[in-house]
Parts: sequence; C-alpha cells; structure tokens
Amino acid sequence: MPNFSPQSNHTEKMAKNIGNGLQDRLKAQQDAKAKMLERFKKAPKADDPEMIAKREERAKIAAAREERRLAALEKKREEQEALEELKRQEEERIAAEKRAEADRLVAEEAAKKAERDRRYAARKARKGKRG
Repeated sequence: MPNFSPQSNHTEKMAKNIGNGLQDRLKAQQDAKAKMLERFKKAPKADDPEMIAKREERAKIAAAREERRLAALEKKREEQEALEELKRQEEERIAAEKRAEADRLVAEEAAKKAERDRRYAARKARKGKRG
C-alpha cells in the first residue's frame, strides 16, 4: 500500500513519467505500428499449404466433434425411448393388477350374493315345509 503521508516523497515517482513527451509517444506509436505490420507480413497467407493443411485438420476435428455430438444425441434418444418403454410396461402392469383386483372383488361379491341367495332359498324351503 502506498504511503501518502506528508513525509513521503511520492512526487519523485511521478517525475520519472514526465520524460515521456509528445515526440516520445509518437515514436513509440510508430514503432508499435511497424512491429504489427511486420508481424502481419510474416504471417502465412490463406493459400499457404501449411494454412490449408491446418484448415483441413480443423475441418476434420469439427466433423468428428459433430459426429460425437450426433452419436450422443442418438444415444440419449434411445435411452429416453427405453425409459418410456419401461414406464409404459410398468403402467400396463399396474393397470393389469388393478383389473385383476377389480375382477377378484366382483367374483367375491358374486360368491357372497350366491351364498346369500342359497341361504335365502334354504330358509324359504324350510318355511314352505312347515307351513
């Protein structure tokens, strides 16, 4: 942390930057532009065989990446279909169990009714013999 107390001499640090006059800054700007232009001139051109090979390699990598992405989508779709099939089978099983339970209850009620009817008929038969 800088010390800005009255005893510190922070003006000495600022005095070092005063030497950068307008001419110095303009020369630094020209030097930077010249370096960028030189770097641009040294850069390989678009029709350079090395650049063509790099582009082809990138295209191959992109195609492989796209294939992997499509394969992953296909796998995900298949997994989703399998999951939906399992869900459908489970729903069918539950529905079959409910139908079986309903059928069992109907059969049980029918058996109870038949027993009641039998007892009623037996009671009527006994009354008919007495009277």
